[in-house]
Amino acid sequence: MTAASVLAATGHEATAAVVGAGRTRRSRRRRTVITAFSILILAVFVASLVFGRTVYSLGDVLGVILGQDVDGATFTVGRLRLPRAVLAVVAGLSFGLAGVSFQTMLRNPLASPDIIGISAGASAAAAFAIVMLGLGGTAVSVIAIAAGLIVALLIYALASRSGVAGTRLILIGIGVAAMLESVTAYVLSQAGQWDLQEAVRWLSGSLNGASWQATLPALIALVVLGPLLLSQSRDLHTLRLGEDAAAALGVRVERTRIIVVIAAVGLIAFGTAAAGPIAFVAFLSGPIAARIVGPHGSMLVPSALVGALLVLVADLIGQYALGTRFPVGVVTGALGAPYLVYLIIRTNRTGGSL
Repeated sequence: MTAASVLAATGHEATAAVVGAGRTRRSRRRRTVITAFSILILAVFVASLVFGRTVYSLGDVLGVILGQDVDGATFTVGRLRLPRAVLAVVAGLSFGLAGVSFQTMLRNPLASPDIIGISAGASAAAAFAIVMLGLGGTAVSVIAIAAGLIVALLIYALASRSGVAGTRLILIGIGVAAMLESVTAYVLSQAGQWDLQEAVRWLSGSLNGASWQATLPALIALVVLGPLLLSQSRDLHTLRLGEDAAAALGVRVERTRIIVVIAAVGLIAFGTAAAGPIAFVAFLSGPIAARIVGPHGSMLVPSALVGALLVLVADLIGQYALGTRFPVGVVTGALGAPYLVYLIIRTNRTGGSL
């Protein structure tokens, strides 16, 4: 073996060692972040059960969860706080998972369901059902789910000429969202006082009045559609390289895209039907997760955890930290709107694509 070949082999080994060390470091960081988020979610979840106008001990809360009859806590914790906290986690996981799926697939941080009109479709349909049809409860949820799915199919169909271009889909979605928001505004202008209060409560994104009846369909959708999205995580991550590159690497692009769209829209529709369109959770979860975890690897699980943590923390802030009670969507909207403005300003300055 010549000296040159020895040096080349040594160089390859050194490069492989550096690459391996980098992968190990990123993997360790990812596991640490996921573990930390999981612990934080559990801590905030428990805090939302313990604290309120009446503070209960951990023993009382655990007793209620285990089905014991605890004086006072059985109703307050079991009927009010526990469904609310579970719905916060379910909605946050659903919105975070669906939002980052769209953003990754279309390679654009603006490609979030609450930006491109899917949530607006569910909201407009729910407002119409409440105000014009006099419906409530499960009927409103069913109509909202159906409308979200129909609007998503409409946007996809309008954007699918010669393949789905991310920018075209986003622009069409924003236009459809603007039209649907106009429909919502008109419907609200025709509402009586009681219907108006009910519609506005629903449209703001609220966990008030959370119940097991409302939470269960969203939970089932998460259990069914969440694993379906996660099964596409590798192909979805490869799509970040572009459709041609992903196809060259063996990804069945159209099949992956259809599965992701159906699963993500289903999560958004059921989550919105249960908790209303909680603003900007789907939009913020992916970028926050990417900043903390790093740009490498799939963002599905970290973004879902960020979404759950966002909704739980925002709900606690809305209930107890502002002097008066605000729906959770008001708090998340206050957090998300500045980031949207920042993103647009930064893009305008750099001249890059959104």
